[in-house]
Amino acid sequence: MKNNLRGLYAITDAHESNPEKIRRDVDAALRGGTRLVQYRDKGSDALLREQTARDLLAAATRYGATLIINDDIRLAWKVGAHGVHLGQDDNTLLEARATLGPDAIIGISCYNRFDLAQLAVEAGASYVAFGRFFPSRTKPQAAPAGLDLLVRAKRELTVPVAAIGGITQDNAGALIDAGADMLAVVDGLFGAPDIEQAARHFQTLCQR
Repeated sequence: MKNNLRGLYAITDAHESNPEKIRRDVDAALRGGTRLVQYRDKGSDALLREQTARDLLAAATRYGATLIINDDIRLAWKVGAHGVHLGQDDNTLLEARATLGPDAIIGISCYNRFDLAQLAVEAGASYVAFGRFFPSRTKPQAAPAGLDLLVRAKRELTVPVAAIGGITQDNAGALIDAGADMLAVVDGLFGAPDIEQAARHFQTLCQR
């Protein structure tokens, strides 16, 4: 599944609590070609989150895709997800690795700091994420990151690099040109009128 760490990285809207809509939207993204999905839910109760995660894992499996759980190591372990994505304030990478095993995908948010990415790689991260690169509806207060981070990461790091924050079909090209392996998209994908078509377009941009 680590071969899926490239192209469109579909991240569900943390404020969307309707499990039917989440499943429907993710399925459209998978039909459009995304092979990497992150389930991010900050508001639903534990049982609903578990069931939704299981449903998304089943959908990902049908398409040969990878499911990552945001922040919640226990949920990722419980449903058998392919990995977890952690921020700097979340459970440590070492704890995630010990819980999920050596083959789990563990991504780390590094914001606009290259030193955090270096530490994450040294600790065994599967990939690192930088951003926000553009004004973001999902995280409007996030510190801005520059394209130079992607250029340096591509040159110096040994793991795939994700870019996140306000990514649209119009600005994605600059991130890809700077070295992003993955485009982590929330609103630019799941806010599109045709999610499947948007996913297909993002994938085409990544493969150009």
